[in-house]
Amino acid sequence: MISIRRIVLCHLLFALSLVACGFGQQFDAKLFQELHWRLIGPFRGGRGVAISGVPGQPNVFYMAPNNGGVWKTTDYGRTWNPIFDDQPTGSVGALAIAPSNPEIIYVGSGEGLRRPDLSTGDGMYKSSDGGRSWQHLGLRDGQQIAASLVDPHDPNRVLVAVLGHPYGPNAERGVFRSTDGGLTWQKVLYKDENTGAIDLAFDPSNSQIVYADMWASRRPPWTTGGAYNGKGSGLYKSADGGNTWRQITKGLPSEADGLGRIGLAVSLSDPDADRPRIRDVPGMEGRWQPVVRAIAVPRPSRHRCHRGAGIWKCRSHRPHPSAGLATGRRDADRRRLLAVQPRHQSER
Repeated sequence: MISIRRIVLCHLLFALSLVACGFGQQFDAKLFQELHWRLIGPFRGGRGVAISGVPGQPNVFYMAPNNGGVWKTTDYGRTWNPIFDDQPTGSVGALAIAPSNPEIIYVGSGEGLRRPDLSTGDGMYKSSDGGRSWQHLGLRDGQQIAASLVDPHDPNRVLVAVLGHPYGPNAERGVFRSTDGGLTWQKVLYKDENTGAIDLAFDPSNSQIVYADMWASRRPPWTTGGAYNGKGSGLYKSADGGNTWRQITKGLPSEADGLGRIGLAVSLSDPDADRPRIRDVPGMEGRWQPVVRAIAVPRPSRHRCHRGAGIWKCRSHRPHPSAGLATGRRDADRRRLLAVQPRHQSER
């Protein structure tokens, strides 16, 4: 019996060693040339801007079509189940999972887009049990909630970007913050009744540093063009969690350039990646600072910007299919999503 066990154990160790060698081996890329992206659902027509995975749970994803509610998969996208159908609205523009507690989900209703035809929402929603039940959190008159952020360490600290009424002025727009899980909201960044907030981003190394894109635009349903840029648009930064804000203008496109919607993304690159180094800020010597990549779309062009020691530098590019928010293109309002490759901040 002992000899049989030894033989089985030896075979098992040999098999594990082969597997380990296989994982460490570099395979020829040609072996994967027949692999292609495929649609895994939900199989629903229409547009969508809200999707999220769950760190540590690679099988779980949430997605929300603009007028189709929220859907969840727990089997890597093989099957999807609607989890928002019993709510009074199906229009969703923002979806955020609390990093410190993935059972907590925040949903901002309203498409968060600028179009002649769209579906509005009725405020913020929250689930504390992975989508099995929902609680309405207010901001009902915001109608269009375009982005939401949850503090990585505190699931009760939430910031949301409220775009406001799509076809007219209203006061419930701008950046709102909650520190009690959405029970109460404080308007922390506001320009005027015609300017709303469209995008938000944390500094990944410090969630007290927040960037916000304010956007003034209106496209009435009886037009084919409409204004995608207006007075009041701009990029803002808070270094104290949203208590105070300052507009960032140096080196960035201006109102005179036709500044419109801005897409935000903060680089997550490793410290030895190509980032601007802070040399002139006391107490920051030798440290590396995340790069903020902003695509600001004045006229049909694209700007890639980075900041070092408080100075923004931008490189303007020729017209690109993802640009055109101020050109009157029919689909320009949806082409603003921006992400930075986690390991290589020059890739977007």
